[in-house]
Amino acid sequence: MKTLLAEDDFASRKFMDKYLSQYGECDVTVDGEEAVDAYMMALEDGEPYDLVCLDVMMPVLDGYQVLKAIRDIEAERGITKDQRVKIIMTTALNEERNVKKAFELGCEAYSGKPIDVDRFEQVLRKLGLI
Repeated sequence: MKTLLAEDDFASRKFMDKYLSQYGECDVTVDGEEAVDAYMMALEDGEPYDLVCLDVMMPVLDGYQVLKAIRDIEAERGITKDQRVKIIMTTALNEERNVKKAFELGCEAYSGKPIDVDRFEQVLRKLGLI
């Protein structure tokens, strides 16, 4: 599994990078703009990501803006819903309106922080990633 992790918090980034790396390659970005750039580079190299984990609260572009940008890029390129990258929002913002907004923009899952690794693994299995 090839994963892109977008997380600005150092501790969360180190934890998630270590966790996700057990399943394959994990590229890490620290802000939303870097995440969109990394996503585009992977597409253009013909090696797209299987999973993108987005923190909501990030500098430059927030997770919602990155989610929308990725879904717009996929639409422009004719990538169908079943072919598109799986996106999991990872955030401490667990209010209903935040969760609803993320799903409206096209995420597959929403995981509150701190990350419960057992539940996160269940989500990865449900999405067919592991």
